[in-house]
Amino acid sequence: MLISVMVEGQEDVSWPQWRALAATAERLGFHGLYRSDHYLSVAGRDERGALDAWGTICALAAITERIRLGTVVSPATFRHPSELAKLVVTADHVSGGRVELGLGSGWHEAEHRRFGFPFPDVRERFDVLEEQLEIVTRSWADEPFAFDGRHYRLERTDPRPKPLARPRPLLRLGGAGKRRAAALAARYADEYNAVLVGPEAVAQVRRALDDACAAAGRDPATLPLSLMTGFLVGADRDDLRRRAARLLAWRGEADGDVDAALAQLGETWIVGTLDEVAARLDAYAAAGVVHVMLQHHLVDDDAALELIAGRFLG
Repeated sequence: MLISVMVEGQEDVSWPQWRALAATAERLGFHGLYRSDHYLSVAGRDERGALDAWGTICALAAITERIRLGTVVSPATFRHPSELAKLVVTADHVSGGRVELGLGSGWHEAEHRRFGFPFPDVRERFDVLEEQLEIVTRSWADEPFAFDGRHYRLERTDPRPKPLARPRPLLRLGGAGKRRAAALAARYADEYNAVLVGPEAVAQVRRALDDACAAAGRDPATLPLSLMTGFLVGADRDDLRRRAARLLAWRGEADGDVDAALAQLGETWIVGTLDEVAARLDAYAAAGVVHVMLQHHLVDDDAALELIAGRFLG
């Protein structure tokens, strides 16, 4: 199983912290370093700031050598698809072909209102997403094309340069595996990402993807399933409880019950000592997950990443 680090960059992660995260993740052998694409805290902490996701990825691409980089996921509501395709190609060239695009319909209504992004109803957001998927993928392809849709119109265009990654940068869709999302993934995606769910729910997503692939005439084996979820790990139970207390403080819940929090998070997160983490990863693998992205909230806690790497990446 591939194991990567995922960071919620909108929660006040600074450029020095990004540099340190990239260096640590690359040194320890993680497959990738991924970030969210938000401009506003999703933890309700409006005092926290956010560096732009694709600006960060382009900068990290220039100072790393091996690790994969990308978004999980960029909202289709934030950028014109021609701009997005060009940003990804720019990062692709800077990195030497190590960049991946996660793309979704967008969900954080308050963020859209705050920053002036359009936020139509969910059906229209998926319509926008579908048009963006076609424009982005065709922009990366080798043939000229035109597009005349409800939301975008492109005259004969052939964006250059083309990506270094062949046949193209990895394109990831994500969500709960509902019918339309699964159908779009079967048509366009190179990977599907489930978010913050336990092994049983992941297995349901895998079945939905298999059904969507069958309907589209695609081999389900060509659409791998990844998972993005939080994690808390400890060398022993006391170490785990100390880390959980730090997480509660980060969430603004410093007086929260540590043991109750561990029990609640354990329903959808990867939580426990290394043996418990190993069992959880095995359960996800049995449900069809081939790549886990560990949501790393305590971004200065290199020791947690070292525990994971020492056991699972050696």
